[in-house]
Amino acid sequence: MRILSGVQSSGRLHIGNYYGAMRQFVQLQDQGEAYYFIANYHALTTVRDPKLALDLTRDAALTYLSLGLDPKKAVLFRQSDVKEVLELNWILGTVVPQAHLERAHSYKDKIANNISPDFGLFAYPVLMAADILLYSADQVPVGKDQIQHIEFARDWAVKFNTQYVPGYDPADPEGKERGHAPGILKLPSAFVQEHSATVPGIDGRKMSKSYGNTLELFGEEKDIKKRIMSIKTDSTAVDAPKPTTDAPLYDLLKLMLPAGEFSDVDASWKAGGKGYGDYKKKLLEAFHATFGPARQRRQELLNDPGELERILQDGAQRARAEATRLMDQVRRAVGIP
Repeated sequence: MRILSGVQSSGRLHIGNYYGAMRQFVQLQDQGEAYYFIANYHALTTVRDPKLALDLTRDAALTYLSLGLDPKKAVLFRQSDVKEVLELNWILGTVVPQAHLERAHSYKDKIANNISPDFGLFAYPVLMAADILLYSADQVPVGKDQIQHIEFARDWAVKFNTQYVPGYDPADPEGKERGHAPGILKLPSAFVQEHSATVPGIDGRKMSKSYGNTLELFGEEKDIKKRIMSIKTDSTAVDAPKPTTDAPLYDLLKLMLPAGEFSDVDASWKAGGKGYGDYKKKLLEAFHATFGPARQRRQELLNDPGELERILQDGAQRARAEATRLMDQVRRAVGIP
């Protein structure tokens, strides 16, 4: 089984990235061939400062490794180090219906939040599909909000295969039946961890770099404390039971605390008698208990930048070998020498 996913280097990575996807990356690296990339081409839709872009790409790589990704087990690489993804992006785009892009959740969400649209934002799902299809992924660990992207990748792979593979039958994509041919582009499946698919931000909306409502995994301690203490709450009195709906602090405690500890917090939350400040302090303790070892590991990696680059170059070489194999088939199919 080949597993593939990536994280965009458009800002400092936060706990939403961890619980929505990166925790799964570490868990899944022992269960198959794992390919994980830093989506620095995607990041160009929002990051226009070249020095910052380089820094954020490096920071994302450090984050992967600090959280336990083992480069001996998993292939870790920069998206931009495998140029074949741009070629597949264009070829795949020639069969993508415009209507699909117009209904993409990511596009509509950003437009609704007054983010200026451009071609990169509009065509984002095509490049994401190319990222997945280029490596013939079986499973793609993603947050729940990313499922539509996997569905797009499957739909467009079927359209490409139907157009360019003689004997391909969408009902038999692997060509198991006599007279049928397997598709060149493999249909991936989404792997979603339902209970932690969406992480609330400190303002109650989905945690996102675009909204500036994140808790950074490796932020300064003072900033982490300030942000946790500013999590949106209501005016419920200290002695009164606290609401559990539209309550980002409650949801974050449920996500980060071990089940036994959260059971006690849940009971006191519903009984009343403690103020929100007490629960915010509890969340701060949980943050450091969860990410303290990773923060220490990151500091160790910072002291050896040459090793980080070696790991990324090795990952790129391994990823390019797979990309080259697939693109040879794609070029022949579409008539490009």
